[in-house]
Amino acid sequence: MLGKYFQWHKSINTVKLPMKLITNKLQIPAPLQILQFVFNPISWMEACAQRYGDIFMVKLNQPEVWVSNPEALKQILANDNQDFRLLKNGNMVFEPILGRHSVITVSGDEHHHQRQLLMTKLHGNRMRTYGQVMSQVTEEVISQWLVSKPFCIQSQIQSITLKVIMQAVLGSHKGKQAEELETSLVLMLDHIRSSPYKVLQLYFPFLQKDLGAWSPWGKFIRCKAKVDRLLYAEIEENLKKSDESRTDILSLLIAAKDKNGESMTCEELRDELITLLIVGHETTATAIVWALYWIHKIPRVKEKLLLEINSLGKFFKPSNVLQLPYLNAVCNETLRIYPLRMLTFPRVVENRISLCGYELEPGTVVTGCIYLVHQREDLYTNHWQFNPERFLEKQYSPYEFIPFGGGERLCIGMAFAQFEMKVVLATILANCQLDLVTNTNILPQRDGLVTGPNCLIEMVMKRRLQSESNFLAKI
Repeated sequence: MLGKYFQWHKSINTVKLPMKLITNKLQIPAPLQILQFVFNPISWMEACAQRYGDIFMVKLNQPEVWVSNPEALKQILANDNQDFRLLKNGNMVFEPILGRHSVITVSGDEHHHQRQLLMTKLHGNRMRTYGQVMSQVTEEVISQWLVSKPFCIQSQIQSITLKVIMQAVLGSHKGKQAEELETSLVLMLDHIRSSPYKVLQLYFPFLQKDLGAWSPWGKFIRCKAKVDRLLYAEIEENLKKSDESRTDILSLLIAAKDKNGESMTCEELRDELITLLIVGHETTATAIVWALYWIHKIPRVKEKLLLEINSLGKFFKPSNVLQLPYLNAVCNETLRIYPLRMLTFPRVVENRISLCGYELEPGTVVTGCIYLVHQREDLYTNHWQFNPERFLEKQYSPYEFIPFGGGERLCIGMAFAQFEMKVVLATILANCQLDLVTNTNILPQRDGLVTGPNCLIEMVMKRRLQSESNFLAKI
């Protein structure tokens, strides 16, 4: 039934913009556009760009002008609160998962307050203190890998990043309660990312009906209820302890006051915690999986990267990975070729403005298309090829390379995620010799809230690169 709508070259559900003023109505109903965006976003966006160029209009939750021109993006992102303002409730599609008090779903003063709080923990020297945790957790997980026995790399990396973010946010990733929370979070997310059909529930509220424990939404809300119960237990326990020596993010949030001297409510704390736990592990895990795939898919990349990592010695400090230019280039190219986020946060035009030769009226919603920016041939020659060297040969502007968005909605976890990518990759490559078992070409597809591989990726460890005794002694 849906097949005919996925013939992108025959039917593009967008409207070519008239000169001067954008007033055209969409020719195909918005629900069918949502289907395209959910089921095959990559092909749809590529077809739109091929037909309409740098700027075109779509209709998902509301009519939006999508832009992939770097100069236009600079004009938008550098002028927050001037010619453009952030769209209030622009991420409300995520509210059923993250809650209405999440730093991602709130706007205005509440967003600025929460953002300032979290930035202190996720950047600079405080962020680097988590390097040892990242390294140790990675070593704990890979110590369980058996030589010559294939394993799914997605589940292993997700385990690493979830443990790391739990340590950063809650102060611990061990113990019965932590293990129960980890299992429950994974189950909850599986009800969203396991199928594009389940993602539709976020875009069509009428599908968000609890028809019993075996219904799709019913399963999700029951898993979510269990996660909530565990998070509220963590919050109550921390409220009773009030330990000023603790440095985890939950303790920071509990101690924080707003401009009126009010503390965050338990519901607000819950929404912030689940946001950090989900976004802080799922996106980074997917990026690391993609990086491992490309590193082991292209021999020259693996050889060059191993030479650089080996120059640090066997027992390098996690912060030393920040000194490796080729590792940085590999991470950047991973985030470039298949960016996890496809779109920037939407903005609203405040004053009539010209953008890419078109005149936009106040009230027009404008969104940057990250994926299409990263696929521009004028910026990235042979853009379909994985080529880390391009990031050694050229420095791209924050409007040409924008995997974490930009402006006032630049991802607060950007530095933390980039650091974790490098530490985890370097730790794995320094300790294990891996090979790909999955030998087909892996393509991108929607995987819940991110752009992930279109199938499970199996790898196998051929041997450990350190002696067994030395390796286990570090754990």
